[in-house]
Amino acid sequence: MNGAESLVHTLADSGVEICFGNPGTSEMHFVAALDREPRMRGVLCLFEGVVAGAADGYARMTGKPAATLLHLGPGFANAISFLHNARKAGQPVVNIVGDHATAHAKYIQAPLTSDIMAICGGVSDWLHQTRTAGEVAGDGARCVQAARAAPGQIATLVLPADCAWSDASGPAKPLPVAPPKMVDSAVIDRIAAALKNGKKTALLMRGRCLERAGVEAAGRIAHLTGARLLHDYFTPRMTRGEGLAEVERVPYFAEDIVEALKGLEQIVLVGAPAPVTFFAYPDKPSWVTPEGCDLLTLAEGQDDAVGALVALADSLGARAPGPVMRRVVPDMPGHAALNPFSMGAIIARLMPDNAILSDDSLTAGMGLQASLKHGPLHDWMVLTGGAIGDAPPMAVGAGLACPDRKVIAVTGDGAAMYSLQALWTMARERLDVTVIVCANRTYNILNIELGRVGALNPGPKTLAMLDLHDPVLDFVKMAEGMGVEASRAETTTEFAAQFADAMQTKGPRLIEAVFNA
Repeated sequence: MNGAESLVHTLADSGVEICFGNPGTSEMHFVAALDREPRMRGVLCLFEGVVAGAADGYARMTGKPAATLLHLGPGFANAISFLHNARKAGQPVVNIVGDHATAHAKYIQAPLTSDIMAICGGVSDWLHQTRTAGEVAGDGARCVQAARAAPGQIATLVLPADCAWSDASGPAKPLPVAPPKMVDSAVIDRIAAALKNGKKTALLMRGRCLERAGVEAAGRIAHLTGARLLHDYFTPRMTRGEGLAEVERVPYFAEDIVEALKGLEQIVLVGAPAPVTFFAYPDKPSWVTPEGCDLLTLAEGQDDAVGALVALADSLGARAPGPVMRRVVPDMPGHAALNPFSMGAIIARLMPDNAILSDDSLTAGMGLQASLKHGPLHDWMVLTGGAIGDAPPMAVGAGLACPDRKVIAVTGDGAAMYSLQALWTMARERLDVTVIVCANRTYNILNIELGRVGALNPGPKTLAMLDLHDPVLDFVKMAEGMGVEASRAETTTEFAAQFADAMQTKGPRLIEAVFNA
């Protein structure tokens, strides 16, 4: 057994079942080892950003890490944007990064020689470079252990080629993983007392507590105490819709956040940080907690926030579930030019129960979510780190994690071009994913931000940098070129027919939703 085989067997023994990869020469022994480990599936992606985004989506839907296989420093660099998103989301990812053989590393003139540890270090919570073939398996077990540390970490193992091809003794045993830390009963009692003090209160939630068990417990607390339930704008995953308590989304823009939080006297943080704005703006606050509002922490990100919410509800005697969302089936919009609100209404009307929505929409998001939050029960994965274009790659990971569920990815036309190669993997793996590209032919969010940051009187050169009309992107042709059935919709009637067909048909599909208004 060589080092690569010992690593692959160790990963499988440690519960890693899938490897998203874009390998090169240095990783060939790892690729060959996949043939000798039936418990691990290899999935080829045509760009490293898709590799990272798919691992993120897989982790969000399973709570466990996939492996990624990346080619030296430049290959990892191509994955950094979506690894950044995964890190901001607190998701477990195991990165295996091939490197030059140890004897070759001294030749700095070799084209792929780089400061690989510096490149990997920026988005890795745990980082190690294997030194010998005999250490590979043990390093792999530690890598998985680190990735699975609560709430989830980016763990990166750099694997020199000679450590992969040289003889090794065998796989290492899986290492124990500590569960999320239980919140002390004294903290539960302190927050329970605060919720009885008559102050206007909100629970700000993030992480696994926004899945069913956490939302149900929070709903009981809100019903008894009158506290508002909030989640941050860029939350990793949320279970919402029919049958669950409504959790308000903190808005995107600073002035809207200030307005939404106005009047609160205390905010209880449940796996969430204190709210701040996405960017700094002239004459607008970055810190948006109301003046005089107390910030209380029920659970940190690494804590068992779900257990803390359940314990808090029990401590308060909050047994009644309180109001829950009733599904609102929107009327089918009349024939007209398509816009985000009509598109959201159609999706909410036709989306099946238990779907997964992967969403990195920004300017279309308000219209889209207006109806979807009252839709059927579904899981919603959101852009977390601000690196746009991850909705299709995350949908790849979700589709492989949950093959019996319909996955819908919504992205913008500018964002989609960051990771369009995800379509090829959807076709290759026959994934049941429908991708909706909101095509407004511009970087619309940047047109909005242009004025907000005070860059006034833009001229033709400025506006040209934000425009996608010359030439117009043809997503139908690009999708078909990667083996995905595709169509274009410019009206409500066209979109409704195409989306209904996609929901009734298994397999990958793309709809280019053109917004002319």
